[in-house]
Amino acid sequence: MDIVKFSLKNRLIIYVVTILSIAYGLIAYEKMGKLQDPEFTIKDALIITPYVGASAKEVELEVSDRIEEALQKLPYLKEIDAKSIAGQSLIKVSIKNKYRSKELPQIWDEMRKKVEAIHPYLPPRASMPIINDDFGDVYGVLFAISGEEYSYDELKDYVDFLKKELILVEGVGKIDTFGEQQRAIVIEFNQEQLSALGISKTHILQALYLKNIVSNYGKVEVGEAYISIRPEGNIHKVEDLSNIIIRGVKSNSQIALKDIATVKDTYKEPSSSMVKYDGASAITLGISTQKGGNVVAMGERLDAKLKELKLQKPLGLNINTIVHQANDVKSAINTFMINLIEAVSIVIVVLLLFMGLRSGLIIGGVLMITIIGTFIFMSAFDVMIERVSLGALIIALGMLVDNAIVVIDGILVRINRGEEHEAAASKVVKQTAFPLLAATIIAILTFAIIGTSDDMTGEYTESLFIVILISLSLSWVFAITLTPLLAIHFLKPNKSAKNKKPYDSLFYKAYGAILKWSINYKYIVALFAIAVLAFSVFNFKEVKQSFFPELDRSQIMVDCYLPQGTSIATTEKTVDALSKEIQALDGVAHISSFIGQGSLRFLLIYAPEFPNTAYAQLLIDIKDVDKADSIIKEVEKLAKQNYPNVNAIGKRFVMGTGGGKVQVKVLGNDVDKLRAYEAQILEILQNEPKAKGVRSDWGNRVKAIRPIISDEKANLNGITRDAIANAILETFGGRTIGLYREGKHLIPIIFKGTEKEREDVKNLENIMIFSPMAQKRIPLRQIVSSYETVFEDDIIHRFNRQRAISIHADPITGELATVLLSEVKHKIETIPLDKGYTLEWHGEERLSAMAQKPIIEALPLFIVMMVLIMIALFNSIKKTIIIWLVVPFSIIGVVAGLLFMDKAFGFMSLLGLLSLSGMLIKNAIVLIDEIVLENEVNEKPLNLAIYNSGINRLRAVTMAALTTALGMIPLMGDPFFSSMAVVIVFGLVVATLLTMILVPVFYAIFYGSEKLK
Repeated sequence: MDIVKFSLKNRLIIYVVTILSIAYGLIAYEKMGKLQDPEFTIKDALIITPYVGASAKEVELEVSDRIEEALQKLPYLKEIDAKSIAGQSLIKVSIKNKYRSKELPQIWDEMRKKVEAIHPYLPPRASMPIINDDFGDVYGVLFAISGEEYSYDELKDYVDFLKKELILVEGVGKIDTFGEQQRAIVIEFNQEQLSALGISKTHILQALYLKNIVSNYGKVEVGEAYISIRPEGNIHKVEDLSNIIIRGVKSNSQIALKDIATVKDTYKEPSSSMVKYDGASAITLGISTQKGGNVVAMGERLDAKLKELKLQKPLGLNINTIVHQANDVKSAINTFMINLIEAVSIVIVVLLLFMGLRSGLIIGGVLMITIIGTFIFMSAFDVMIERVSLGALIIALGMLVDNAIVVIDGILVRINRGEEHEAAASKVVKQTAFPLLAATIIAILTFAIIGTSDDMTGEYTESLFIVILISLSLSWVFAITLTPLLAIHFLKPNKSAKNKKPYDSLFYKAYGAILKWSINYKYIVALFAIAVLAFSVFNFKEVKQSFFPELDRSQIMVDCYLPQGTSIATTEKTVDALSKEIQALDGVAHISSFIGQGSLRFLLIYAPEFPNTAYAQLLIDIKDVDKADSIIKEVEKLAKQNYPNVNAIGKRFVMGTGGGKVQVKVLGNDVDKLRAYEAQILEILQNEPKAKGVRSDWGNRVKAIRPIISDEKANLNGITRDAIANAILETFGGRTIGLYREGKHLIPIIFKGTEKEREDVKNLENIMIFSPMAQKRIPLRQIVSSYETVFEDDIIHRFNRQRAISIHADPITGELATVLLSEVKHKIETIPLDKGYTLEWHGEERLSAMAQKPIIEALPLFIVMMVLIMIALFNSIKKTIIIWLVVPFSIIGVVAGLLFMDKAFGFMSLLGLLSLSGMLIKNAIVLIDEIVLENEVNEKPLNLAIYNSGINRLRAVTMAALTTALGMIPLMGDPFFSSMAVVIVFGLVVATLLTMILVPVFYAIFYGSEKLK
């Protein structure tokens, strides 16, 4: 089939389709969902099981282990990370990467059934496990609602009002809150007084129940209607609780509750978590976008709604913005669109300069049509406008013009020789259509290696592969249909070129001389090139290594770890003081403090910290992103000098799994042995000057008091261990004995000892416990033989059902994790481990290995596919080998570029290297196809065919490389893409120059070419 004749015959259809594509593409762009980063599914769920009063060890053995055993039966399971703390089990379940988001609901249902089935086998005091399968939800908008003169209840009322109003905004998916304080009615009692009156909590509970009960008093028929009977007397306000009458057993008198106890309307203590914004207590409101929604549009509607509600906002109450993804996305997309426009402009200018005005305009026009057409298919495939998809368009720019350049260059040469436009176009398209198709498919396959991977990074970069697939496919279609059509109508022969040789310029002459010498001395050139390649490979070790680059974000995080066992009140006080000092630093705008655990997930790459009273996280807004590192250093220095008990670790945002960038995990059974290995590893890391934030995820052991119960005395008094536990809990921690109804709210009523009793641990022995045998309350000292003080583990971690202790560290600011790892890895790995104990590297090392593993596994398959395409194209093993021999030489430019630009080689660089391979293969295919044409079709001598082919394809190959390289320049300023841009720019420029020499040289070697005269 003659594609050119078909295009000419149906040119009206082609032009109409092109115009419609432009119009619909622009409309599609406006309607497409917009995000800062690609959507990918966090395949984690969190199982929370309260077990009040149990130690970490009891929680581990009696709750965590049993739930883990049930979970292990799930075939979808990737790993289980369990954290057992005093009074609670936290189990994070991760699902295998191959399962996508649509399959997760069914998996979570199966998991829920397994967990519910195990509940009857848990200890009686263990609550029903709570399963949070929304653990990976991202709240792209995060507000802090604060007001100096407002109580938590008043803040909560306004937050509830906002939730009702904002959930109705179009595009809003979900709203959640964090930092709310649990209101509680606390009844503080004096044990001795209660004991003297013979009053127990049962008497108080019964009185509360009778007064706070909802009963059916019936109805009376009056005329034609029934009237309900609603007697007064119930509790309507908290003060009514104080007036409840309690009957004393001994005195048989009626006593008001306020006479024997203090009733407080307060908040539950200790709090599990709290939020501060610039030092003021706050509640955070997290808002997510509907899946596939437009973040920017939703954000604008949200802002409009808040503006509308402004008059209903109480005076002095503030809605502070912690995160507003719509603004971030708008800024990121604007930046990327500027980069894209700059890149397209550079490419078009280069084309105009080197290809001529008409040729440049045709290729530039086809390029714009291809980009706009890509938006249509992106919309159809639900690919959104975000960092990676827009980056893919910039990466693809050079390759998009490559096909059109080859076609236009061929047509231009032929019409300058005097051929008719239609005949010239027809011959060029016939000659190049299938080689360009093969080269295009191979270029797509290089991106498919990563884009089709089933791991987290594969899902993250999936849009890059889809965009490359769409855009390159369109570029080939337009290159063989629209491009020759435009060339026939608009290209004119260069009159000055008619009587001149087409390759008579200085540029061609210089290349021709080098090529001729290289063919004549082919073995010397090949050996020299191999030597340079070996030198570059050897020096690759000098290139810095990093998994993912840090994001260019005007926020930093500071993780604050206090000694394990620190109360949340102390953590709050310390962090408040630290925040106040940080606020005074130059360049700091606002500080959000999350005390007791991490925030709601506001970024895909953000991993919230599990609950821990000794932990707080500061999210600091900075005025200048370029000063992020210097502010981190100042914060860490300030904390070290003024708060020596705080391990403060400043960080920028980076893709990862949370925790330290360097993590070493020791697995085994015996806790003491694990602690011994931990001490050795901690010492190595603490003595390393390039490490900061060294810590263990178990923390330090904490002090505990153990009453040694005399079973004999306890049995004589009929007192159980459960009764003893409840009595101690009531006095020191408080115990929920009922609920107070206030409107729709159910407020816990907590029974606890007086503040004076709680402050002194010596009062432990004076705790009164009711003895069924003696029918009176007796002090704890009568059934306790002694007390002992011990140090126990407050946190016990398990990984895949094995006890595991992880030691975390981060590189000092400005240093890379790989550098820190290289300094300590050998020292740590030489620590002798007993049988049954293993050491694993986690953190960035594991993340990098996990990302590279599917690529390495998939690489052979894709290479075989590429080889088969080449063999099918050329029907030759030799030609295929020649093409593949050229690919490694890109390393020369890559190493030189990374060292020169001082960039690290990471995942994005690897992506750049793979795409670079596709570009080089494409160029080599075009060059070898020309050699075959010259030698086998035009029947020229091999040496002359090789030489002529290099000359004939010089402009097309170098122009494709030049446009790609120059088009990548705008990305060099983007922290996320900069290393990849360096790899492609330097690798492509150097490798293209070598390709134009080495492909002819290797061809001459393999096919025994004679010397050129």
